[in-house]
Amino acid sequence: MVKFSYYPGCTLKTKAKELDEFAKVSASLLGFELEEIEDWQCCGGIYPLGRDEVASKLPTLRALDEANKKGQDLVTLCSACHHVFKRVNDDIHKNEDFRTRANNYLQLENPYTGQTNVVHFLEVLRNQIGFEELKKNVVNPLKGRKIAAYYGCLLLRPSSVMQFDNAENPSIMEEFIKAIGATPVNFPYRNECCGGYISLKEKEISKSMSEKIMESAIGFGADTIITACPLCLYNLEKNKGDMKIEIVYFTELLAEALQGGNTYELK
Repeated sequence: MVKFSYYPGCTLKTKAKELDEFAKVSASLLGFELEEIEDWQCCGGIYPLGRDEVASKLPTLRALDEANKKGQDLVTLCSACHHVFKRVNDDIHKNEDFRTRANNYLQLENPYTGQTNVVHFLEVLRNQIGFEELKKNVVNPLKGRKIAAYYGCLLLRPSSVMQFDNAENPSIMEEFIKAIGATPVNFPYRNECCGGYISLKEKEISKSMSEKIMESAIGFGADTIITACPLCLYNLEKNKGDMKIEIVYFTELLAEALQGGNTYELK
């Protein structure tokens, strides 16, 4: 069985257990294992923009180094964690001053210079398993479901660093939806920000941003929105009101399609 180093992040152990647990059971059904990094620490959830900021990036670098020692790619699920890991890894690969200072702080036996390949779970499905192979493993195709893929902003931008998909016209989640037997709904707001990071300070603005996303998805015929971001799911749910649309993590539908029904109970 192929093993990947796995960084879950804080929210997947608390409020977003569905994103984590359904990914693990799905990985097992598809023949690969998510091997959780030992003693991981919070990545901070927000990428520090200061070029001279080192301390807050060290927990991310420790996890990257652990994966490198095992010779494994590092898989993430949370959009925010994935964003932080990709950008910090890019920093240490390209910025000599940051690389030197970070390695001096960590006092690693062998300096870490960005060797670890950071991949999102969706990229594993696309690049390692393949969507055609995924389709062959589906025992409960979600026929009749009209699903809108909500990417948000963190998975896609900056595109030169994230290299996840086309930032303006992504398709990976739509291909995933097809593979599990459902119908993808392409809608204009699928890669727009939901306002999650301003949801406490600017509640009305965040509410308006979230409502536009859901109204757009419903207007184009969706009955479900999928996401990989705990903050996006929280913000959309909080502002859903009476809108008739389900909002779930993509891993929930993956597990449902792979195991013939909702038979897996969370711990």
